[in-house]
Amino acid sequence: MAAKTKAQDIIDNNAVAVFSKSWCPYCKASKALLSEMGAKPYIIELDQVGAYKKNSDDDIVLRQVHDGAAIQDALQEITNQRSVPNIFIDKKHIGGNSDLQAKRSELPSLLKSAHAI
Repeated sequence: MAAKTKAQDIIDNNAVAVFSKSWCPYCKASKALLSEMGAKPYIIELDQVGAYKKNSDDDIVLRQVHDGAAIQDALQEITNQRSVPNIFIDKKHIGGNSDLQAKRSELPSLLKSAHAI
């Protein structure tokens, strides 16, 4: 699946989607706020994107699929934002952590209308 299609599929099929990096403090703050509000977002850690694949001996091995950067490039094309977190609620681009924090008072109604809480 091409990166842009994959990103759009995640956006379209999840009430709340957060494109994140595991080490990012702004991403952690966004995920904490959403959790505090009772939402269970679909989170994709762009620095940990991978897939499991069985080898010929039927052992399970981790094969990294390095499409995190490609997904981030696709998000820039979709939203004009390359930074993380890149947050969507009800298929609408919210922006990053500062944008989410600024909408704190609106979040309960946004999340309810998205059926995320």
